[in-house]
Amino acid sequence: MISPSPQAPARRPTAADGFVVVDKPQGWTSHDVVGRMRRLAGTRKVGHAGTLDPMATGVLVLGIGKATRLLTYVVGADKDYDATIRLGVATATDDAEGSVVAVADPGAVGQVERAALDAAVADLTGDILQVPTSVSAIKVDGKRAYARVRAGEEVALKARPVTVSRFEVLDVRRATAKVPDGDLADVYVEADDAAADPAADPAAEPGLAPTAAEPGDGPTREVPVVDVDVRVTVSSGTYVRALARDLGAALGTGGHLTALRRTRVGGYPLAGARTLEELEAQADADGTLATLPLADAARGTFPVRELDEVEVRALGYGQWVEPSGRSEVVAALSPSGTLVALLEDTKRRGESLAKPVLVLAPAP
Repeated sequence: MISPSPQAPARRPTAADGFVVVDKPQGWTSHDVVGRMRRLAGTRKVGHAGTLDPMATGVLVLGIGKATRLLTYVVGADKDYDATIRLGVATATDDAEGSVVAVADPGAVGQVERAALDAAVADLTGDILQVPTSVSAIKVDGKRAYARVRAGEEVALKARPVTVSRFEVLDVRRATAKVPDGDLADVYVEADDAAADPAADPAAEPGLAPTAAEPGDGPTREVPVVDVDVRVTVSSGTYVRALARDLGAALGTGGHLTALRRTRVGGYPLAGARTLEELEAQADADGTLATLPLADAARGTFPVRELDEVEVRALGYGQWVEPSGRSEVVAALSPSGTLVALLEDTKRRGESLAKPVLVLAPAP
């Protein structure tokens, strides 16, 4: 497997403007992938259409050269994920990379039944308000939330509207997991038991009983868990980690994400992605990194409008043309298949016209 550590090879010939759809390996940050792609593409003009956590694998859409100007439209596309949610253990980051902060009472885990699971999943499907995970990249007063958490600050993010158009349970397995032995930050207990405990903090989260110490290195013990394989389709800005957290909270067990694979971003499925090893081998063999041409990249994101030569010339000078009759931005292609511009219908002095919001083939 390729290492994300920096290297200093000879500069390659610059790749053509276009998209590269990468199957990101586990353990790499999105920035790591961009750095590797800059070397393979022979240019620093490389960007990505939405961060994928280091733990996650799958589709990461990269833009090379002029194609970076299209990425802002890809960022807002909906996405598909396959994931595994572990019920019975909560972590500081809502995924497997964070420290364990709560362990469910074994009885609560044993009582998780499919009917209750399906009902909780249904409640998290559709248009919902979601509180992002506290270790997200969302800025709070100009500073990333995860940076504030690492600095020891309390971070309370506001809920925001997202859409979970599919939340499908594929498989449910009972298992055991190792957690630090000894006191954790919290231990999930039955709600009735927590209410009956006179020492319980009345401000504590429902279903949680606070204990004394943070978990640390040392001996471990095995606890019962329920692993749930799911497939989700979500709008831009949805945190699958937060779905895992909220599913566990709804069932009274806590929960976190143990695996995440992104299988689609907008019009770019996993089937069209290449691994970094495949990309490097292709670039070595051909001398230049192969990209998805601008026109083909645009077809994966926008409706397409075919232009005539008069319209091509007008758009090359930034002029407006006849409307496309669409409410969304469209990709305008020349008769030869070149991506000329992105167009958006609007009105000028009461007349409906298509305005070029981005010109990619200016007149010479």
